[in-house]
Amino acid sequence: MFAWAKPLAAIAALCLLAEGALAEGKYGLGRVATAEEIAGWDVDIRPDGHGLPPGSGSVLDGEEIYLEQCAVCHGEFGEGAGRYPVLMGGFETLVDDRPEKTVGSYWPYASTVWDYVYRAMPFGFARSLSADDTYAVTAYLLYLNDVVDEEFVLTQENFSEVRMPNEAGFFVREQPDVPTGEPCMKNCKDKVEVVGRAVILDVTPDEAQPVLD
Repeated sequence: MFAWAKPLAAIAALCLLAEGALAEGKYGLGRVATAEEIAGWDVDIRPDGHGLPPGSGSVLDGEEIYLEQCAVCHGEFGEGAGRYPVLMGGFETLVDDRPEKTVGSYWPYASTVWDYVYRAMPFGFARSLSADDTYAVTAYLLYLNDVVDEEFVLTQENFSEVRMPNEAGFFVREQPDVPTGEPCMKNCKDKVEVVGRAVILDVTPDEAQPVLD
């Protein structure tokens, strides 16, 4: 038998096995994830607070954690250090050419704050904050944006009562009628008009770059 015949035979056998597995709706690879493994990744929080773990955190506790873990990048009061993102203020700037999209001016739900802090912060040490720490940091960010007072304690129970300033700025967009039949792939419009251009937001420190024309 030629030297290359055995490898080809093995590949053919694997293909037959794969074909049979696909026919049964199975790939024959890996194993079913355990409940604990799924829970480790299933950390998303919905706007109504669904998915939040038990816990609580006060504005005062959040200030202490924020100053230790977050202020080096975002400033002591969320004003941003260097060219790291600003977290407070920016109200009434969304109609400007260069709006300042902060936690207070833009983010529609408190769940977005909690979820992002818990999932991705502090930068370089993601998932290092406990649930209580995250409640506290979220409460402090809400305080910096005049959403709550300094005595506020954020909990799983009162979370859904928090209303962000720009919640009404987001809505479900109704989709236009979609024509049936074969989609148009070229020369679909007589004229194409540019209605907007991309800009560089510079949210991460880097060399200064000009706005794109």
